[in-house]
Amino acid sequence: MRPAVASAQRPFTCLRCLLKTSPRRPALSPRYSTRLRPPEHLQPAPTRQPTTAPKAVIDLKHIRQNPDLYAQNCRERNYHAAAAFPARINDLFAQWQAKQRDGRGLREKSNLLRRQLADPGQSRDDADEEAAGFRSMTREQLLDEARNIKTDLASITDAESSLAAEMQRLALAIPNLTSDATPRGTEPRVLSYINDHPEPNPSSSDRVWRSHSHIGAELGILDFAGAASTSGWGWYYLLDEAAQLEQALVSYALTAATRSGWRQVSPPSMVYSHIAGACGFQPRDTNGETQIYTIAQAAEDVARNKPELCMAGTAEIPLAGMKADTILDEAELPLKRVAASRCYRAEAGARGGDTKGLYRVHEFTKVELFAWSHPDSDTTEEIFEEMVDLQTELLGSLGLHCRVLEMPTTDLGASAIRKCDIEAFFPSRRERNEGWGEVTSASICTDYQTRRLATRTRIDGKLVYPWTVNGTAMAVPRVLAAILENGWDESDMSVTIPEVLRPWMDGREKIGPRHR
Repeated sequence: MRPAVASAQRPFTCLRCLLKTSPRRPALSPRYSTRLRPPEHLQPAPTRQPTTAPKAVIDLKHIRQNPDLYAQNCRERNYHAAAAFPARINDLFAQWQAKQRDGRGLREKSNLLRRQLADPGQSRDDADEEAAGFRSMTREQLLDEARNIKTDLASITDAESSLAAEMQRLALAIPNLTSDATPRGTEPRVLSYINDHPEPNPSSSDRVWRSHSHIGAELGILDFAGAASTSGWGWYYLLDEAAQLEQALVSYALTAATRSGWRQVSPPSMVYSHIAGACGFQPRDTNGETQIYTIAQAAEDVARNKPELCMAGTAEIPLAGMKADTILDEAELPLKRVAASRCYRAEAGARGGDTKGLYRVHEFTKVELFAWSHPDSDTTEEIFEEMVDLQTELLGSLGLHCRVLEMPTTDLGASAIRKCDIEAFFPSRRERNEGWGEVTSASICTDYQTRRLATRTRIDGKLVYPWTVNGTAMAVPRVLAAILENGWDESDMSVTIPEVLRPWMDGREKIGPRHR
């Protein structure tokens, strides 16, 4: 039996039908765009690659043949510096071809010289001018010429390798292409709403709203001060019912996903940095500020090129890495996995009211959906829609008022070709973005990750790269915060527990003020 879904203000329509039939919604408030990445976002240089790392295979030919397409795509996604890379790759390829021609000429010359050294009499029949020149040389002169050719060939080979490596480096920094469904620019498009707004007419309402930080302190279930002393800003303690609520949310999401055919995985929290980089997660932003927690290495380990480790920012990374350097059986596709894990994010940026409490933290629990699909749009979009349907079902059944957004090009990051977010209404955030805050996300990444992780499948006898789709089933701290704020009753100082979570909360209906 699937989890119950709370009544919605309007029925949820599949994204494909919605995109085909819905009129374009008006743009959102300009305040929304403040949450997007900086205007000059550029993926940093790839992480240092150990010899054991999967060998990325980027479609350089497609980039060379479509430089304007890739350059425009970079500009639309705010990768302005990378917009110059496709043209630069074509320039480098022309240089590489010139080196190839030079190398072929030297090899032909080397073959003539070798024949002259081996059998001077046989070379008399060769009418080539260069061969004629060799016939006039002494053996010592021929050997000197052979040594010079060998040196020149080695230099050309080194130049070819350097040019190929530079083309690969630039190609790795170019973001994925973009779906036609994605709005161009900075403004997302509203696709649908979930549940009624808890306060449709705020000017005439006398309801008292509190932030989840205030509620947690009042009920004694959140401790930020103790965590600040222990770990610093961005960490927290969940106490009593809050800790139990975290486990309830995880169990509820896992149960719903498993019943829908997603197989559970318990992944590692620590991964190689090159695996994270292949998934589109970079250790530092364009300002050089830390985004991912990396594990310090001893000098001898660095000298030995031992792979660097980092803390996974999402289970998407270890799930994608699970099939690195692997050939999947076509009959297994789509492979659908769900994992609950602790996530670690350095979250560079200034501390402020927008990130107070549980909304932006360094460590949290999240349930993640991840799938490998056939490399075609129809199959992949079916999985994508399934993810968004499941996200909608989970959040709707928790009684939260949400909106489903088709995210714009500037919010896609490096790997996604299309991305949908669901934002919940947070009463404490009404002065920021009209109360909306992201709680889930779903992305189609096509072959961006599998090409970088060497994950392949054999279809009709040919090795190809499957496509990947990922999405959040439950981001615990933010959903927990939304439940506390939307479920708060000022009259008896309590929070109503969503009905679907009560089986994991010992049947309790409310969290009251008994903890002081």
